[in-house]
Amino acid sequence: MTDSREIIIRPVVSEKSYEMIAENRYTFEVDKRASKPQIASAIEDIFGVSVVKVNTMNVTGKPRRLRWQRGHTRSWKKAIVTLREGDSIELFGNV
Repeated sequence: MTDSREIIIRPVVSEKSYEMIAENRYTFEVDKRASKPQIASAIEDIFGVSVVKVNTMNVTGKPRRLRWQRGHTRSWKKAIVTLREGDSIELFGNV
């Protein structure tokens, strides 16, 4: 995983993530194997901002059923990135 765009998969868009933007915290789906320092350097490289803190969590898949077949949604890793005061990511718009 040398490319920053392989580490950061997509931004997570939800009501809670938009509320955290006011606190300068942004939420991303990241590669499961990525560590906190790798995530921080990827965010700094892609968006040109300074990262203060990275919190990660593994989101487990929920059980789902389609007629008679049982299964699970996919599991993924979420990262909540706190930026330095004054920095922002324009991808989310001006909230």
